[in-house]
Amino acid sequence: MMRAAVAAAAALTLSLPAATATAAEQHAVPQVLPIGVAVSALPLAVEDRTGYQRTKFRHWNAGDLPSDGCNTRQEVLLSEAVDYPAIGPGCTLTGGMWLSYYDDTTVTDAARLDIDHMVPLAEAWDSGASSWTAQRREAYANDQGQLSSLVAVTARSNRQKSDQDPAEWLPPSPEALCRYGAEWTATKLRWGLAVDEAERERLWDIAAGCGGTEVEFTPAP
Repeated sequence: MMRAAVAAAAALTLSLPAATATAAEQHAVPQVLPIGVAVSALPLAVEDRTGYQRTKFRHWNAGDLPSDGCNTRQEVLLSEAVDYPAIGPGCTLTGGMWLSYYDDTTVTDAARLDIDHMVPLAEAWDSGASSWTAQRREAYANDQGQLSSLVAVTARSNRQKSDQDPAEWLPPSPEALCRYGAEWTATKLRWGLAVDEAERERLWDIAAGCGGTEVEFTPAP
């Protein structure tokens, strides 16, 4: 009963901007929802990995600032640095410090970090990206328009996660759970990606223990 009520609230919340803005304007408007409402807004579908190849998502490209000489990976490292590194020729990064929130680990060597796609490329393919153009898949793979889409984490935690969704893997740090559930949900809402039943149930479980957590997302152009 409660889930049905939350789903109805989500439908109302997400329909309001359409009545007052054009489609183009709506895309530019960030939306903030309670995590339970956000999870209920995710479309449900059976996943299908037929035809998936990682190379169908071109990355890393020249990033948001092609003139800076840094690719997307390097730009994300720079944007997430707790202590800013020195930038050498070819955007070589020396020094600096980062916090990998998945495992609550401080890292001082950029080479020990991976840039994780919050929703892995294979999972995105399964959830709707298989029907996208190559250009849209490239935009997804290099998305810096929403901070939750790409995140610098230890290589160890990223490779443990691999292409698994929250029903299969969650960050080892207990403090990361609410943030991770919110950012996963935000990424799927941003890109209009679906969830399967097991994934939705796990997200509901997370939401139930994360009262007060909000999900902020801006629909991708």
